[in-house]
Amino acid sequence: MGMEPPIPQVLWDQIPAAAQAALLAVFQRYEQRIAQLEQRVAQLEEQLGKNSKNSSRPPSTDAPHVKRAPPKDTTGRKRGGQPGHAWHARPLLPADRCVPVKPDACRRCGQTLQGQDPEPLRHQVIDLPVVNPEVTEYQLHRLACRGCGTVTCGQLPADVPTGHSGPRLQATTVMLTGAYRLSKRQVETMMADLFGVPLSAGEVCALEQQTSTVLAPVVKELQDYCRTQPANVDETGWRQERRRAWLWVAVTQLATVFHIALSRGAKVIHDLLGDEYRQVLTSDRWSAYNGQPLRYRQVCWAHLQRDFQAMVDRGNAGSAIGEELLCCAQDLFHWWHRVRDGTLSRATFQNYLRDVRAMVREALEAGCAGACAKTAGTCAEILKVEPALWTFVRIDGIEPTNNAAERAARHAVQWRKTSYGTDSAAGSQFVARILSVVATCRQQGRHVLDYLTECCEAALHRAPAPSLLPKASS
Repeated sequence: MGMEPPIPQVLWDQIPAAAQAALLAVFQRYEQRIAQLEQRVAQLEEQLGKNSKNSSRPPSTDAPHVKRAPPKDTTGRKRGGQPGHAWHARPLLPADRCVPVKPDACRRCGQTLQGQDPEPLRHQVIDLPVVNPEVTEYQLHRLACRGCGTVTCGQLPADVPTGHSGPRLQATTVMLTGAYRLSKRQVETMMADLFGVPLSAGEVCALEQQTSTVLAPVVKELQDYCRTQPANVDETGWRQERRRAWLWVAVTQLATVFHIALSRGAKVIHDLLGDEYRQVLTSDRWSAYNGQPLRYRQVCWAHLQRDFQAMVDRGNAGSAIGEELLCCAQDLFHWWHRVRDGTLSRATFQNYLRDVRAMVREALEAGCAGACAKTAGTCAEILKVEPALWTFVRIDGIEPTNNAAERAARHAVQWRKTSYGTDSAAGSQFVARILSVVATCRQQGRHVLDYLTECCEAALHRAPAPSLLPKASS
C-alpha cells in the first residue's frame, strides 16, 4: 500500500506518474519533519511545565504561575497554643546574680509584709557581656652564651599553637564557615566587630585546613559506623576547581557523613558505604544505586509521587495511569502517618498495603502498554525496582521517603549557592568533614562548638580527637 494522495484523487490523477512519485517523496519528508518537530515541541513544553510538584526541582525554582498547595480549611480556633497542649517554656539558666524583689505592704489592706517565699517566681534577664579576647603572650628570650657567643632562643611549650589562634578561637572560626556558611571575609569582619580579634581571610583558610586534618579520623570512624547501619543516601551538585562535582550524603539514625567527588557514579557509593553494604539503603531511582540488592533497598515514595504527578500533568493518554498511581500514593502516606502517630497498628497497615501493592503493580503494567512513551518508560523503570517500593512495610524502622538525606543536604546546597563551591580538593575535604561533624553533633544533641574545641585541644596535646560514635555502639 502506498501513501495516500495529499490532494483530492480527481486532481491527483491529472498529475503525471513521475511527478506523483516525486511529490509523494517530498510530502513524506515534510510529514516526518513535522512529526519530529511536534515531538520536540511536546518535550520542550513538558520541560517548561516541570516544577517542584512533578520533578526533583526545588520549590525556589517554581515560576510565579505555579499553584501552591491550597490552604487548609480553618478550624475556627484562635491562633497560638490550644487548651491542653504541652507547655514549653524558656529554659532557666544558672544565674550570675540574684536580686530578691519583695513587696513592702499587702496589696489589699496595706499591712507591712515580712518573711520569705521559699519558691519565688523567677524572671531572668539575659544579656551578653563585652567580650575581650584572652591573650597569652609568650616572650621568647634570646640569650647569648658567655663562652662561645652563640645566641639561643627560647622554644614555645609543646602544647602552644605555632599560630596566633587558640583552640576555641579556631573552633569558632571553622564553625562560622562550616555551620553558618559565612564567607572568609565575613568571618574576618565578625571577629573584629564582636570579639576584637584581628583575623585575616588567609588565616581563616589555614584554620580550616588545620581543623580538617584533626577531623579526618573522626569522620573516617563515622563512615565505618554508617556502613553498619540503614542509611538514606542522596547526591547534589557541587563545584570544585570550577568543575562539576557532586556532594553525597549518607544519613543514619545517629550519624551523618558527607563526601565530595567528581563523579555521580556507583563507585562513589562503594567508596562511601563499602562494597559489601547489606543494610537498607533508601534513595531515589538514580541508576548509581542499582547495584544495591533490591531486598536491601527502599525507593523514595516522595520522588515517586512527583513522577506520578508528571504523568498527570502531561495531559495525554498516560494521565489516567498517573492519577491512579497518585491516589495509591496518597492512601499509602495517609496510613503511614497514622502508623507513626500510633493511631494505626503496623499489622493493619501491612494488611491495607497488600491491596495497594496489587493496584500499583497493575497500574504500572497498564502504563507500560499505554500510548504515552514517557509514561511507559517511567512505569517500566519503576517495575524493575518494584520490590524496593515496599521494604519499609516489611522492615520496621525504615521510612518510605528519602527526606532525611534531602534535609541534611539542604544546608550544603545553600552553602554552594553563596560560595560557588571549593577551589581545591583540600577545600572539598574540609567541607565534607565539617558538615559531617556538625550534622552528627546535632543528631546526637552535642554542643558543636564545645566538641570542635575539644578536638582542637586534643591536637595541641597530640592526643586523638574525641569520638563521635554513638555511645551504644562504642
